[in-house]
Amino acid sequence: MVKDAATQAVFSIDAELAQQVVDGLFAKEAVHTARIVHPDGEPLGNRDRPLQQTAFRPVTDPFFDDERLFREPLFREGNPEDVYGYLDVHYDTAPAARTWLDRAAVTFASGIATALILGMVLFYVFHLLLTRPLLRIVSSVKQVDPAHPDDRLVTTPPGHQSDELGLWVNATNNLLVAIGDSQKRHREAEDRVSRLSRYDQLTGLPSRDTFMELLIRDIEEANKRHSQLSLIVCGIDDFKSVNEQCGFRSGDLILQTVADRLTNKLDNARFTIARLGSDQFVIVQKGLRDGFQAADTAERILACISAPMLVEDQSISMTATMGVALYPSDTNQADRLLQSAEQTMTLAKQNGHNHFQFYVASIDQEIRDRKQLEKDLSQALANHQLHLVYQPQINLESKRVIGAEALLRWEHPTRGMVPPDTFIPVAEANGSIVEIGQWVLDQACWQAARWASDGTPLRIAVNLSAVQLRQETIVDDILDTLRRHKIPAGRLELEVTETSFMTNLSDAVAKLHRLNRAGISIAVDDFGTGYSSLTYLKQMPVQHLKIDKQFIQDLLVNEEDTRIANTIIDLGKSLNLSVVAEGVETAEQEYYLSQRGCQLAQGYFFSKPLPPHEFETFVKGFHEQIVENNA
Repeated sequence: MVKDAATQAVFSIDAELAQQVVDGLFAKEAVHTARIVHPDGEPLGNRDRPLQQTAFRPVTDPFFDDERLFREPLFREGNPEDVYGYLDVHYDTAPAARTWLDRAAVTFASGIATALILGMVLFYVFHLLLTRPLLRIVSSVKQVDPAHPDDRLVTTPPGHQSDELGLWVNATNNLLVAIGDSQKRHREAEDRVSRLSRYDQLTGLPSRDTFMELLIRDIEEANKRHSQLSLIVCGIDDFKSVNEQCGFRSGDLILQTVADRLTNKLDNARFTIARLGSDQFVIVQKGLRDGFQAADTAERILACISAPMLVEDQSISMTATMGVALYPSDTNQADRLLQSAEQTMTLAKQNGHNHFQFYVASIDQEIRDRKQLEKDLSQALANHQLHLVYQPQINLESKRVIGAEALLRWEHPTRGMVPPDTFIPVAEANGSIVEIGQWVLDQACWQAARWASDGTPLRIAVNLSAVQLRQETIVDDILDTLRRHKIPAGRLELEVTETSFMTNLSDAVAKLHRLNRAGISIAVDDFGTGYSSLTYLKQMPVQHLKIDKQFIQDLLVNEEDTRIANTIIDLGKSLNLSVVAEGVETAEQEYYLSQRGCQLAQGYFFSKPLPPHEFETFVKGFHEQIVENNA
C-alpha cells in the first residue's frame, strides 16, 4: 500500500511525503517504529512509539519476540538494481499475541465444551445401555433371600431379554432355583430327622422328651403369669386286649383316632398334647382357674374318647382312666409333676375304668363332691327340691313390715338342707343360675301378686346374680314376668352385689337404667364388701344400700364395724338413698340403727326367713303387736 509512495518520496528526496507515509503506517496499532532511509542510512522520514505493556507479554514474548523487523528495498518498477532507499517497519507483537491468545482461548474452551458434551452423551448412552440395567440387576440380587433364593428371582431389565445381560440373568436365576431346590431338600431331610426324633411317628404328637421341654416352658410361663397348670395322664383302658382281638393295625388306628379327637377337641393355645408311649397320652391345660376347671376338662376328655369309633368297618367303644396333678399345688418341678400324674393314673386303674382321679386325695374328694353337687343341682328344679322363704323388711320409723326378701333354699333328699353359700356359687359357675334365677323371680312375683290380692301389698326383693345380669334378654325377661303376674313394677326390688356389675360396668348400668325407668327399685346388696366406689354409685340408678350383716353382727362391740356401718348410713343420707341393715339380731342393734337414721332393717331380731304361710301369720301378728303397743 505504501511502497510506491515511499519509493517516490525517497526518489524525490521529499521528506514531507516520506513523513506522511510513515505517519500513515502508524494507523496500524501494531507498528512500533517506521522510517524511510537513504541507502547510506540517513532517515528521510521517521517515527516510533513505545512497545505496548500488557500482562501477557511474559508469556507471548518467548514465542513471538517483543517485536518483528521488516525492511523493504525501494526501487522503481522495471529497475530493481537501482535501490533508492529502504522502508524499515518494526511491528509490536502484542496485538497479534492478544489476538492469538483470544483465538486460542476460544478454541480451547470450544474443545473442552465439545469434549464435555461428547462425554455426557457417551455417559448417558453407557448408563442407559449398561449401567442402569446392571444397577437394576444388582438391586434385584440384593432382594434375594439367602435362606430361600428361589422365592424371589432376579428380574431381567426391559429390552435386554435377548442380549448378553438377559442371558446372564437367566443363568443366575437357574442357579438360584437350583440352590433353592437343594436347600429345600436339605430342610425337608432335617425336618424328617427332627420329626422322627421329637415326634411320635404314629400320631404326629410330641414324644415324651419333646413334651418335657414343652412342659418346662409351660411351667416357666405359668410362673411368670402366677397362674396354674393341670397335667392329665390318660391311659386307654384294656388296650392290650384290643390289640390281641383286633390286631395291631386296628390298635394303631385307635391311637390315631384318639390323638385326632384330642387335637380337635382341645384348643392348641390353651393345651399341650403329647403321646407318652403305648396307650398313654398326656394333656397340659394352661391358664387354669382352679381344680374344678381341670375336672371339667377331664370329663370332656372321657366323653371324647368314649364316643364309638369306626375302625376297619368295626364300631369300637373305648374308655380311658386318667390321673390329674396340679401345678404348683402338687409340685413345682416338671418331672415330678408328670410322675405324680402317672402314679395317680396307675392307682386309678386299680379302682376301675372310665374315670379320673386327682393326685391329692382331699382335693380329689372335694372335686368329686363338687361334681356330684353340680349333677344334683341340675335336677333339683325339676324334682321340686327348691323353694323360697321370705324374710320381713321392717321400717324402723313406722315399725311396720313394708316388704320381704325372697331367699332360695334347697332341700336335698340325702344331704338335707344345702346352704345357699354352697350351691349358689356352683350354679353361677356352670350357668344354671340363669334358669334358677328366672324360677325364683317367677315364684316371688307370683307370691307378691297373691299377697296383694289378699289385701297385703308388699314390696318383694329378689337377688339378681352377675351371670343373670350379663344375659342379653334379662330386662325383657323381668318385665315379661311382671306383666304375666300383673303386679306393678314398683313392687319389685332387684338386689345386685357390687361385684356383679364391675366386669362390664357400662352394660350393667344400661340394663339397670332400663329396669329403673320401668319403675323397678334397685338395691346394692352386701354394700361395703366389694368394690365400693362413689363413681359407680353416681352412675347406677340405685335407691337402696344394704349394709352387709358382717358389719351389723358386731355393731356396738367392734369399733371398726360400727364406724363402717355409720359411714354407710351417712353416705346413704348424703346421696338420698335408703339404707337397709341386714342381720339385725338384738334390740340394742335395732335401737342404735334407728337412732342413727337407718330406715329399714331385717334379721332374726324381727324374724328368720319364713315359708309363705308362716310369713303371712308373722305380718299379721307383728302389726297387731304394734297396735297394742301404741294403744
